[in-house]
Amino acid sequence: MPSKPKKDAERKDPLYKSFSYALEGIFSCIKKERNIKIHLIFAVLVILAGIILGISITEWCICFTLFGLILSLELVNTAVEAVVDLVTEERKPLAKLAKDTAAGAVLIAAIMAAIVGCIIFMPKLVQLVKILTDVL
Repeated sequence: MPSKPKKDAERKDPLYKSFSYALEGIFSCIKKERNIKIHLIFAVLVILAGIILGISITEWCICFTLFGLILSLELVNTAVEAVVDLVTEERKPLAKLAKDTAAGAVLIAAIMAAIVGCIIFMPKLVQLVKILTDVL
């Protein structure tokens, strides 16, 4: 028995279109949201520090995983805030809970990333300071 052609509403866009929509969302968030800009600045600073201090491949993997986690959570937080704002302009307890919880997820990830960053970079910074003080 031949299969029925899919209705227009059921057809999916080509894969490249899905990537295009995703990139549009990412760049829109970067353009409009202050916090993701802050996270990106810190990511660049961590990359520069990693190059200067010569972190290991494993440490690079950890850093990039944490970058991805934090930036992804920031995108989800922005999406949650947008949906809540779309649904209601009134101050409602559930709307506040949704927004605050999404923001809290980003905050927890950022704090944990900062702790991991200290674990990775502090020994290297201490070693660098010792070398510099011995030279001077």
